[in-house]
Amino acid sequence: MADRSAPGGTLAAYRALLGAQARSQAAYRTSFVVDLVGNVGATVSDVLTVLVLFGVTRVLGGFDVREAMVIVGLSACSFAIADLLVGNIERIPRYVRTGLLDAVLVRPLGALPQLLLMDLPLRKVSRAVFGLTVLLVALGAADIDWTPARVALAVVAPLAGVVFFGAVFVASATVSFFWVESGELANAVTYGGRDFTAYPVTIYDGWFRSVFAYGLGFAFVAYQPALALLGRPDPLGLPAWTGWAAPGVAVAAAGVATLAWRFGIRHYRSTGS
Repeated sequence: MADRSAPGGTLAAYRALLGAQARSQAAYRTSFVVDLVGNVGATVSDVLTVLVLFGVTRVLGGFDVREAMVIVGLSACSFAIADLLVGNIERIPRYVRTGLLDAVLVRPLGALPQLLLMDLPLRKVSRAVFGLTVLLVALGAADIDWTPARVALAVVAPLAGVVFFGAVFVASATVSFFWVESGELANAVTYGGRDFTAYPVTIYDGWFRSVFAYGLGFAFVAYQPALALLGRPDPLGLPAWTGWAAPGVAVAAAGVATLAWRFGIRHYRSTGS
């Protein structure tokens, strides 16, 4: 047996968990393919909703359809990949309620990586591929003056969005350590945040925009990077450098999520089952 106290042994254990999940989910191939196809629907619906709006208006929040699709692409790509990699952490209320989390905590492996790999939803790969495709098409169709800096941003911004959404998933899930029935609250932040980022923040107003866009940082997933890619000044008057701030915001969000997770684990009390 591999020594799991060593880095190589730990990685081998994680690979074994991932391999077991892949084999179990792909065992019934027809069912797996149907799941792959069916899971694209949610992301397709998000994109089509925005396109339908442009069927009745030429401008949405000051952005034309090509510019808005860059925002949609960044949002869809970031959320779909984060949902694939981290989204199953939203099952933690069930783990806490049934006592499965207790079994996870006594194993000589990190609790969070175990939880993420235990139910990794490989069927959501199709969403991630579709989201990336939407982004690439949107970037190609938009009138972007490509520079080395913008090429780098086009690569880094979606990755920052993945980290940001992943942090939101983890941070919201930690509420379950103190309030087991917190699933709807977590969904309001995670899936509500996905819907929020799919549109220019200029369509929102007042405290709602202030809280979600800049208080919680959702404006830095798609809206601000899109402004920098398109070379547009911010209609809300923020300085140009904010369009390049997505990586920093993502790192800050990951730091907050890490602290929240550690706090929750330290204060978790076993179900006794």
